[in-house]
Amino acid sequence: MHEYMMPMIDTVGTGRKITVLRKTAGLSVADLQNIFGFTTPQAIYKWQRGVALPTIDNLVVLANIFGVSMDEIIVLEASDVSRRTA
Repeated sequence: MHEYMMPMIDTVGTGRKITVLRKTAGLSVADLQNIFGFTTPQAIYKWQRGVALPTIDNLVVLANIFGVSMDEIIVLEASDVSRRTA
C-alpha cells in the first residue's frame, strides 16, 4: 500500500498570488473588473482575500492576462488527509 498527501488549494495563498501578479502586470482592480465585464469589483477582491476562487474560465483568462500558466496562479498545500492505494 502507498500513502500520499492529497493536494488542496491554498485559497489565501492563491489570492496573494493573484494580487502580486495583478500588480506586476501594472493592472488595477478596476482594470480587471473591466476586462471581465463585472459590474462591481467584489469578485476580484474576494479572489485576492482568498474568500473565493476564480472559476476555471476566469482562471484561464487571468493566466492569459498575466502571461503565466494556471499552475503559476494556484498555490497548493498538502492536506492532512492521507489516502491509501494498493
